[in-house]
Amino acid sequence: MKLTAEREKLLAPLQAVIGVVERRQTMPVLANVLLGVRQGQLSITATDLEVELVAATEVSVQQAGDITVPGRKFLDILRALPEKTSVSLALDQEKVVIKAGRSRFTLSSLPAAEFPVIEDIQAQQTVVLPRKDLLHVLEKTHFSMAQQDVRYYLNGLLIEIHGDVLRGVATDGHRLALSETTLAAKAQVTQSVIVPRKGVLELQRVLTPEGEAELALGTNHVRVQIGDIRFTSKLIDGRFPDYSRVIPGAPPVGIKADRDVLRQALQRTAILSNEKYRGIRVTVRKNLIVVQAHNPEQEEAEEEIEVGYEGVDLEVGFNVNYLLDALAAIDGQEVELGLTDSNSSCLIRSPGGGASRYVVMPMRL
Repeated sequence: MKLTAEREKLLAPLQAVIGVVERRQTMPVLANVLLGVRQGQLSITATDLEVELVAATEVSVQQAGDITVPGRKFLDILRALPEKTSVSLALDQEKVVIKAGRSRFTLSSLPAAEFPVIEDIQAQQTVVLPRKDLLHVLEKTHFSMAQQDVRYYLNGLLIEIHGDVLRGVATDGHRLALSETTLAAKAQVTQSVIVPRKGVLELQRVLTPEGEAELALGTNHVRVQIGDIRFTSKLIDGRFPDYSRVIPGAPPVGIKADRDVLRQALQRTAILSNEKYRGIRVTVRKNLIVVQAHNPEQEEAEEEIEVGYEGVDLEVGFNVNYLLDALAAIDGQEVELGLTDSNSSCLIRSPGGGASRYVVMPMRL
């Protein structure tokens, strides 16, 4: 294996894939990246056995071949080199020699045959959609994923294709986020998969708003082609909760408020909420919401917010962080809160519906 390329041509694809290289590895080869050199192109592959990223770039190839090199060290070397430097890589007796100007580095390597690669994912269907739409669905839902929950199917994000709709749903059992986008063509079959938390966060990192993405769903993997970057993730094998039963259809109590005013009032109130439980009391009166918090040190905070509401008085407790996360994800100046009673969940959305909906369960104070 032998190639020559400008520093930036090597650095960009390496930075795109390095996120999945764990610092502590069960297998030594997983600390490495796989370099595959073919017909004027270099592909760099990184994996942690759950998520795989492959990035391609054009280089000058003198000799084709495959080898693995320590990912973090290779990245640090490229970062430390001056801009626009010409870099050459060559295999020399099971070591990789990197030359750039008067600099010379020798890295240890492991055989490419030891590197685990996900070849065919046996895709059941493939859809093409604008990257910004896929990114939008992930950004509007990912924060509601559970972290290290024993219900392993909650530690990820449900991606569902039904007709001409692609939907993302995440829940940790206390709150739920749903966002959807319309596809250009109807899908052949209805399909839903659960992408693990790390996969979702890595996909968000490599997704850029411009251009299109090709999303392929298999039985055990999901694969997304984003320009020169190919993302593949294992799926969580489990049954996601029936989210349609959690989302209130048309709550009888509808409150319209200025999103920023409500958000700032909640942020101020949260300062004196219980640091462990983060509970606040929300009292709804005619054209008014009163938000109250207190903590074990007997400190209290109270805020009054003018809203559009004509119904009966209502009092309910919530985790303030969940409300703030949902309000941060809402687009537009106005927000609509839907309540049924003191023991029911709150539906948060843009007035008139919108593509995203958020449900926050009540808490006893």
